[in-house]
Amino acid sequence: MSTSTPEAVKKLVDNMQTDLRSLSMECKKKFPPVKEAAESGIVKIKTIAARNTGILAALKENSAEVVQPFLMGCGTKEPKITQLCLAAIQRLMTHEVVSEAAAGNIINMLWQLMENGLEELKLLQTVLVLLTTNTVAHDEALSKAIVVCFRLHFTKDNITNNTAAATVRQVVTVVFERMVAEDERHKGIIEQPPAVQGNSNRRSSSTLRPCAKDAYMLFQDLCQLVNADAPYWLAGMTEMTRTFGLELLESVLNDFPQVFLQHQEFSFLLKERVCPLVIKLFSPNIKFRQGSNATSSPAPVEKPYFPICMRLLRVVSVLIKHFYTLLVTECEIFLSLLVKFLDGDKPQWLRAVAVESIHRLCVQPNLLRSFCQSYDMKQHSTKVFRDIVNALGSFIQSLFIVPNVGNPAIVNTPAGAAGAGGPATAQSGPGAAGVSGGVTPQPAFEYRGTWIPIMTVTVQGNAKATYLEMLDKVEPPSIPEGYAMSVAFSCLLDLVRGITSMLEKELGQSAPQTSPDPAMVQKQSSEQSDKEPGTRAVWVEMVNACWCGLLAALSLLLDASTDETATENILKAELNMASLCGRLSLVTPRDAFITAICKASLPPHYALTLLSSSASTLTNKLPDYICGKVLAVPTATYTAFSIQGQNVQIISPSSESHQQVVAVGQPLTVQPQGTVVLTAKNIQCMRTLLNLAHCHGTVLGTSWQLVLATLQHLVWILGLKPGSGGALKPGRAVEGPSTVLTTAVMTDLPVIANILSRLFESSQHLDDVSLHHLINALCSLSMEAMDMAYGNNKEPSLFAVAKLLETGLVNMDRIEILWRPLTGHLLEVCQHPNSRMREWGAEAVTALIKSGLVYKHEPALSQNQRLQLLLLNPLKELSNIVHADIRQKQLECVLQILQSQGDSLGPGWPLVLGVIGAIRNDQGESLIRTAFQCLQLVVTDFLPTMPCTCLQIVVDVAGSFGLQNQELNISLTSIGLLWNISDHFFQRGETIENELDKEEAILEKQAKEKGVPLNRPFHPAPPFDCLWLCLYATLGELCVDPRPAVRKSAGQTLFSTITAHGTLLQQATWHTVVWKVLFHLLDRVRKSSTTADKEKIESGGGNILIHHSRDTAEKQWAETWVLTLAGVARIFNTRRYLLQSLGDFFKAWEVLLGHIQSAALSKNNEVSLAALKSFQEILQIVTPVKDSEKPDALSAVNMPILIDPVTASGPGRPLERTDSLGERLSRYNGAEQIPPPAEIEDSALWWSAWNAWYRIGTDSTKPPTSSAKLAFIPSQPFLTALIQIFPALYQHIKTGFSMDDLKKLGVILHGAVSVPISSDASPFILPSYTEAVLTSLQEAVLTSLDVLQKAICVGPESMQVMYPAIFDQLLLFVEFSCKPPQYGKLETKHVANAKYNQAEWVALNYVPFAEKSLEVVSDLYQKTACHKAVVSEKVLKKIIKTLRMPLSLKYACPSESTWKLAVSSLLKVLSIGLPVARQHASSGKFDTMWPELANAFEDFLFTKSTPPDNLSIQEFQKNEGIDVEVVQLISTEILPFANFIPKEFVGQIMAMLNKGSIHSQSSSFTEAEIDIRMREEFSKVCFETLLQFSFSNKITTPQEGYISRMALSVLLKRSQDVLHRYVEDERLSGRCPLPRQQVTEIIFVLKAISTLMDSLKKTQPENVDANTWAQVIALYPTLVECITCSSSEVSSALKEALGPFKDFMQPPVTKVQNGES
Repeated sequence: MSTSTPEAVKKLVDNMQTDLRSLSMECKKKFPPVKEAAESGIVKIKTIAARNTGILAALKENSAEVVQPFLMGCGTKEPKITQLCLAAIQRLMTHEVVSEAAAGNIINMLWQLMENGLEELKLLQTVLVLLTTNTVAHDEALSKAIVVCFRLHFTKDNITNNTAAATVRQVVTVVFERMVAEDERHKGIIEQPPAVQGNSNRRSSSTLRPCAKDAYMLFQDLCQLVNADAPYWLAGMTEMTRTFGLELLESVLNDFPQVFLQHQEFSFLLKERVCPLVIKLFSPNIKFRQGSNATSSPAPVEKPYFPICMRLLRVVSVLIKHFYTLLVTECEIFLSLLVKFLDGDKPQWLRAVAVESIHRLCVQPNLLRSFCQSYDMKQHSTKVFRDIVNALGSFIQSLFIVPNVGNPAIVNTPAGAAGAGGPATAQSGPGAAGVSGGVTPQPAFEYRGTWIPIMTVTVQGNAKATYLEMLDKVEPPSIPEGYAMSVAFSCLLDLVRGITSMLEKELGQSAPQTSPDPAMVQKQSSEQSDKEPGTRAVWVEMVNACWCGLLAALSLLLDASTDETATENILKAELNMASLCGRLSLVTPRDAFITAICKASLPPHYALTLLSSSASTLTNKLPDYICGKVLAVPTATYTAFSIQGQNVQIISPSSESHQQVVAVGQPLTVQPQGTVVLTAKNIQCMRTLLNLAHCHGTVLGTSWQLVLATLQHLVWILGLKPGSGGALKPGRAVEGPSTVLTTAVMTDLPVIANILSRLFESSQHLDDVSLHHLINALCSLSMEAMDMAYGNNKEPSLFAVAKLLETGLVNMDRIEILWRPLTGHLLEVCQHPNSRMREWGAEAVTALIKSGLVYKHEPALSQNQRLQLLLLNPLKELSNIVHADIRQKQLECVLQILQSQGDSLGPGWPLVLGVIGAIRNDQGESLIRTAFQCLQLVVTDFLPTMPCTCLQIVVDVAGSFGLQNQELNISLTSIGLLWNISDHFFQRGETIENELDKEEAILEKQAKEKGVPLNRPFHPAPPFDCLWLCLYATLGELCVDPRPAVRKSAGQTLFSTITAHGTLLQQATWHTVVWKVLFHLLDRVRKSSTTADKEKIESGGGNILIHHSRDTAEKQWAETWVLTLAGVARIFNTRRYLLQSLGDFFKAWEVLLGHIQSAALSKNNEVSLAALKSFQEILQIVTPVKDSEKPDALSAVNMPILIDPVTASGPGRPLERTDSLGERLSRYNGAEQIPPPAEIEDSALWWSAWNAWYRIGTDSTKPPTSSAKLAFIPSQPFLTALIQIFPALYQHIKTGFSMDDLKKLGVILHGAVSVPISSDASPFILPSYTEAVLTSLQEAVLTSLDVLQKAICVGPESMQVMYPAIFDQLLLFVEFSCKPPQYGKLETKHVANAKYNQAEWVALNYVPFAEKSLEVVSDLYQKTACHKAVVSEKVLKKIIKTLRMPLSLKYACPSESTWKLAVSSLLKVLSIGLPVARQHASSGKFDTMWPELANAFEDFLFTKSTPPDNLSIQEFQKNEGIDVEVVQLISTEILPFANFIPKEFVGQIMAMLNKGSIHSQSSSFTEAEIDIRMREEFSKVCFETLLQFSFSNKITTPQEGYISRMALSVLLKRSQDVLHRYVEDERLSGRCPLPRQQVTEIIFVLKAISTLMDSLKKTQPENVDANTWAQVIALYPTLVECITCSSSEVSSALKEALGPFKDFMQPPVTKVQNGES
């Protein structure tokens, strides 16, 4: 309730009156003056109340009087009255109706009461009310009031003491509060501070306002008092304690810092009075060393005194906290002292309070920051901040090392302490190990046997001290074990927490740690650094100053910690520091903290040499520091480092700490070692590590390597193995002692695996730079894993590879930036010799590529070709790896890509096809099979969708599958694919062509810009044609594959394709097809065939049997040669008109003929025969349809081609073809003498063909020079085919066929016929010897001659000169009947013996051939006998001469039919030839013929050969009949024309007839045979012929007469001989009858004589010369002698013969002249 309301005022007035009445009542008896004063006071009050409206103001004005009665009352020293008065005075004060003067009076009265020791508590209360309600007490009054309180504090009464102390405290506060209020009031007014006086050493208070002055004086005196000096202002002080003084100072400094900061005077006090004081008071503590003897009395012995020391530290804390900016130098001293107090040689309690003080600083990060700025960053200043942190570290270490002097380790801690470890008691799971039978152990640190419990000392971030608050204790308290450690531990944690949170805030509130946008963070941090350029330097300095000490202490504590919560806190601190260092880009400290966490995650003494590189760099940076702390030092003993010259040992983690073992596993090392143990703490650290990587990945940079290396080892020890997509799953390799995992950790494993995966998933939030660091770290880890896996087949660590995969998969959206390093490394992994490692490398690469292609990129892949190629490139690179398993994976990937992405590959096709085609023969079947599946898929499904520019690659790839030699079926199938591809080209020709042309235009433009020629196979041809040419070239390659089946298939496909789709090619391209494809192929096949191996191949792969015709490589190549040649010839035939329109058709024709020739002359029957078939084909023995008559003809064929006449000469010019076949044939019939140009060109081709034929013929029929066994002899079918070509060829060249050509032909025909047959072929070719049949070759030869002869027959006159040559040729063949031809020096056996005597070569039976030739000769002669050439070339003579041979041999001929045919032919020829000869008798052209003919007759009719013994009589008579026919020919065709015939010839004939008509029997005949062997009939005919010529009544020429005379004389001589012999024989034989033959002969002679006599009678006497008569007459006596014969037949004949002689009995009428006419 307010004191100024009317009710309150009224009440006050009433109360005043009541109080005065009570006073007057009390003093009525003893103290009358008082009573009077009281009563007058009542009146006064009433008056005031009645007169004034402002009663309170009036009261205040008169307060000196109003108060007076009460003051007098107090003076009575009566307790009751005093109390009443004090109460009344207090009431007045409460209502603020006391004036300054009144107040002075009141204070004086209080002083007296105090001196008298009365109502002490009431006094204090009054003072308090007086000073708190208003500000009337000033200056001296105030100081007096304060002294009253001080004096009361030092009474003997405890309650008074305490109350007075409280009052003093409150009064001091009031004084300063007044000053603050005063400042508030004057805030608006700006005052000129007066000039500073000369003596500025002691700042005077004259410049201060009243309240401020009081405060100043008070504070100054407090300092004086603590310093044991006399006060200036507080007069009347009797005694004072330092402890109380310090407490007051502390409260003022703590509660009113702004006073000191705003007023120079006060600042001066602080500097000049307080600080020196504190430093002075500290001195005993500084000098003191533990262990010196000292009594425990508070006497001023120089020994630390707990109460003062503790209060000094409190003051220092306040000074530092509030006045740090004013007292920079002083604070430096204080802080250094604090650090010193932590030394091990100071008393325990001192160290404890020092730690508490430091803790107070540690919770004020801004303060720490200022230290750093003011000291550590200044050049010549103590590094205060660093020292504080290092001191804490040393302190903690010393606690472990130095045994506790006062407190040996007690396990039974006080219940409070145990309870204080609350968090630990509730623990379960890891860490709740059974240390003492299931009782939860107290949280503690344990290190090398030193056990220190952990107490809960503070709430986080709040330094609540225990011993600094013990203001009532005089003796140093005993400090429970573990307290100092716990506080120091809190200091560290708070320090880290403070610094990190402060810097976090300043680094930019906008960057929350979890998922910052990296660009933003950088931008903001850079902006901030721009705003305050110094700040970053401060942060850096702070971290640099504190990290060493922090790390040393935290690592030690981490190792010693047995409590999960403590461990968690330490790890969190290390984690935050690492993150902070990272954000400030302080690499070394960041790596050091991370290393510490890593080290703690791994088992003790785990030799992780993997990080040696980072270790060495750390070690270099910290020469005097923690070298041993780095992971790589296998001994793991920490070296000493020095803080302020003291050596502090950092001790390595020991495995002694009682930690629960949760896993046993194998270390990841090259050499297999024993097992290692993981504890719950290791797992806890691992989780921290994961957390670090997960949340602070952006700042890790290069230390990703440390983190990941550690994780890799942990993962390995725990036995986590990568599964699909790179995520780790618990699973164990079979090798080595198995991992043992407790159930506790088993439940943790999936969580850890999950966090691991999430860690890499979160890499998508990293900025590009950090991501690169992550990738690099994984790559180098992987490199190390690869190095370890070399040379052994141990299970490798796949952690890095799996995580690279995971990282790649989650960062698909920016895959470009990491693709190259990522895949580059994985490709190296793929080349690793360890199969498991490789397999994972490939798995990772292929998985990345597949997901990269599936990922929905922005822009889409189809628009971003560069990215697509980038993604596919590693797939291509895999092709360079030799390991089959990798290639298998690669190809499976391709197959999957094709199945899922095939339609959208676009520009990626060349790469994909390149991969499919990168097969090598050393890769094994299964790989090739997989690759081939891909290719089949491409060809069947994707040809239409791929860019046309890739089609050529498809062709090449298919070709490479054809050429691989691992799997024959694949080669054959790939040839099928090539056919399918060609089909696709054909069907979509137009589309493909357009697309390729467009592409070509672009390429040409680019080439022109660069100034380089366009580089493309088959360049000048249009692109679509080039595609075809590539296809043909590929098939061409396959046509010379080593495997016959492939060659065959490829050859058939090539020629089918060219035949089927050749029409699509442009005309000019055919030039390339012919020269670069077909002829090139022929060359290669020819070369391979001629060099092929002749070794026998036992069996074709597996159990396939090989036919003997294919059992050498040579024979297999022969088949290829045959196919190829036939194919090319077919193309030449079917595309003749198209090809002829090309410029160099003639040259091509020549080359083709050259190939045919070399094939025909090859020493292989199959090839040579096929070559001839091809020859036949190109000679168009089958006529092709003309291209222009086909529906799909190229327009080019129909366009007239205009050619400059000068260049258009020569055989190879393109000409337009319009003439039809019919027109051309009619021309041959001589209708036009000059053939048109096309024919000229044709004839050039035909003549070229003729030359080739001639070369083949001469070379093939030329007999071998040596008689070596190995000589090659052409086969019959070959020769037959060769000769059969001629007739067709001749049709085209007959107009120019000359004698020379005919001679050449003759040589070949003769040679061909002379070739013998190999004995094993003879049964198939030769007829059995008895059959007279021609072989097909012989038929062909005769056909050729027949064709010629017919052509000559219808040809012009000029051709007929060839007849004789043909006769010569035929007659040569006729001779074969008796004299078979010799083939070189080759020994041949006669066919009859061949079957028994296995000869190498068998001569043919030439008889049928010779006979057939003879028939042809006689036929031909019948037709041509009269031809000039035939006459002039003496053909008849040649015929006769040739026939003479068989005729003379007669029975000695190889075949009986021969001589018979010879005779019949002779007769036939002569029947025609003789008239011609007679006709030309005068010319002498036949002169040489007659002797030849005479000899022929002679040799035949009187042969030297004897008839065979087995000749039957019928046969003999038949043969005799032939002889008779000859004689008849003489009698009819020769003798009647004797006058045209040379005399010698006639004489020879006559002599012959004579010889024939006389029997001259050989003595060798037996009697029985004589009858037959005498050719009776023959003789008779001869005789008759002779006789016939004796009836010369028709003689017209002297010649005839001559013959007659000759004949007569011969006849007569002959008759004489016969008769004589008969008479002789008759006489000798006696009674025996003579042989029938002889009897017949004599009868014949007798009849002849009678006939002769008749004819003589009729003859003109002048025609018969005397000689004849004489001979006739001389016969008579002989006839007479015959009369004695016994035979009746002879007798009757004799009678007839003798009869005519009667005409000679009478002399003649006329005189006979000499008959020489």
